[in-house]
Amino acid sequence: MDVKKVLYVSQEIEPYVAAGPVATFSRTVAQGLQEKGAEVRTFMPRYGAINERRNQLHEVIRLSGLNIPIDDVDYPLIIKVATLQPTRLQVYFIDNDEFFARHTADGILETESDAEANDERAIFFVRGVAETVRKLRWEPSVVHAIGWLAGLVPAYIKEIYNEDPSFKSSKVVYSLTADKDIDAPFDEAMVKKLKDEGFSDKQLASLSGTTHRSLHKLAIDFADAIAVSAPEVDAELLAYAKSTGKPVLDYPGECPEATGAYHEFYKSL
Repeated sequence: MDVKKVLYVSQEIEPYVAAGPVATFSRTVAQGLQEKGAEVRTFMPRYGAINERRNQLHEVIRLSGLNIPIDDVDYPLIIKVATLQPTRLQVYFIDNDEFFARHTADGILETESDAEANDERAIFFVRGVAETVRKLRWEPSVVHAIGWLAGLVPAYIKEIYNEDPSFKSSKVVYSLTADKDIDAPFDEAMVKKLKDEGFSDKQLASLSGTTHRSLHKLAIDFADAIAVSAPEVDAELLAYAKSTGKPVLDYPGECPEATGAYHEFYKSL
């Protein structure tokens, strides 16, 4: 396929949070693809630790103002944007204090104090991204989701938004990373909330355990392809990905050197 427009949806991007495997990967691969001539846009949550003045975030009024209903509650969506130099990579931030204000000392999402809200965080994040892309009237050829918070991206793009002009031709890639919370549970009501969104019991079969591992399996179920984006990932998830028969990119090494491997992987889909 012709890789002209690539959308990265990540739970964290350097330098807006402290450097780490996911944050560094999400920045370097996106910038590398843009340097190769692709039109790239990236999305992450706007965590409370992100200093808006220092990082030059500003609200995009024409994209904000939408309410996203989850489990009979309307949550306001605020969109902010910043530009990473020197490549002028656009980074969009999904903002809502209800879900993203708490943070750790490293500036990443703090979830332990209200872990029961993690399912709604993930739903709000992916729907916020999808609705913003629709408003932008942008049609990515590849959507690449990174991190558990983006774990619902493949399901929503391939099922809920599959007929939308912005996504009907998109290929979805899901990254397997080193998830330290692989066994951490989600609220058991997650399945009910996703059924309310339009998913069937059969489609949600992988969520029977409602843990991070089961969420990753759901992402694999819906993704067109899987990329191993860390040197060590959960062995069960890797085996599950390979058992599907879908294209799997084995770990290509560190970015930016590995950016070319991701580019070629996208083109092969």
